[in-house]
Amino acid sequence: MNTIKRPLLGILGGLGPMASAYFYELITAHTKAGCDQDHIDIILSSRASTPDRTAFITGRSLESPLPYMIEDAKRLDVYGADVIVIPCNTAHYFVEEVRANVSVPVPSIIEETSLHLKQAGYKKAGIMATSGTVSSGSYQEQLKSLGLSYAVPDEAHQQYLHELIYDDVKSGRDPDIEKFYAVARHLTEKGCDKLILGCTELSLINRAVGNDSLFCDSLEVLAYTAITACQSTPIGFSEDFEQR
Repeated sequence: MNTIKRPLLGILGGLGPMASAYFYELITAHTKAGCDQDHIDIILSSRASTPDRTAFITGRSLESPLPYMIEDAKRLDVYGADVIVIPCNTAHYFVEEVRANVSVPVPSIIEETSLHLKQAGYKKAGIMATSGTVSSGSYQEQLKSLGLSYAVPDEAHQQYLHELIYDDVKSGRDPDIEKFYAVARHLTEKGCDKLILGCTELSLINRAVGNDSLFCDSLEVLAYTAITACQSTPIGFSEDFEQR
């Protein structure tokens, strides 16, 4: 039987599991398809037991998630993935080591999101992310390299984000929407014209409030990147994506 080789997307997920499920949903919903066979071929690895990224980066845990991530990336590579994406912003801290251990491209959610803001014409980004992502400076470095300004929450509002991510979403509880928008107001008062949802758990909160256009959802940006990398046509994205 002769078959046409189609691009295969590898998703290194489980970081966390609900965000990975939502990422799969985004890809499916935003791929132009007239039937099942028009959708992207995907293999999803979802090792929920991977050690917490923020706990390791901030020194609260000595157990690194990197060996688990490398092992799963290698499995996706061996299986035949043509590109591997990691739907977790905090995991960007380890992206160079992951890239060094596979033979296929590994786009970065932080690099792609920062570039998206630049192309869409925004000037100052507010960074809503885990303490691990903020303390690593990943977004700050990328935005600065592109000539964009940025702001991060103060300690009290960063604690709000921690509670939203860990105490609410990751714990299966309804998120405190007032806290979510309190952080948003705090950053817009600092002059930010777009707020990065730099944690995939925050993407789930934005879905719950109806995908507010104030926010740039990093998970949506990665979905757009994955769809185009697999030579499919993205549909249903906001006007911001027309510049890409």
